[in-house]
Amino acid sequence: MRKPEKYASVWDAIADTPGQAANLRARAELMRQIANLVKKQGWTQTEAAQHCGVTQPRINDLLRGRVSRFSLDALVNICTALGCRVRLELEAA
Repeated sequence: MRKPEKYASVWDAIADTPGQAANLRARAELMRQIANLVKKQGWTQTEAAQHCGVTQPRINDLLRGRVSRFSLDALVNICTALGCRVRLELEAA
């Protein structure tokens, strides 16, 4: 019987490479922050879409956490449309 593998995060478990896991982590964090901002503002999905410069179905995907449907570029663009600045922080692995 094989011993089960242990992963630091779900992203490490589903990604093929550490780079892919880091990309998934970054996208998930941006999505979480955008969703928090939408909730804080009390916007409907339609209002959020107008503020973000995307369609309501895209906001629905974002709020439902569908990470695979968003690139880092798209999420940074949404953040910028909301008047936010994205800052990256690097640390040794």
